[in-house]
Amino acid sequence: MAAKKAAKKKAVSDVSEPKAPRKTAPKKVAVKTAARPSIDAIARAAYLNYRRRVEQGLPGDAHGDWLEAERQALE
Repeated sequence: MAAKKAAKKKAVSDVSEPKAPRKTAPKKVAVKTAARPSIDAIARAAYLNYRRRVEQGLPGDAHGDWLEAERQALE
């Protein structure tokens, strides 16, 4: 009788329940970032902004020319 119980228990344990899906790490998604312009490119654009500003007789300074060049480069 004990042998029957052991055989029945083994038969029940052989029937496996469906396993839960394995948790995997989330896939990494490549994020496309905008390429930042080089400092040389910004410096050249700032110089051109300065030249245009001076030729038109507009007020301003080098810092404003630089910021405008950065803004233009990122557009």
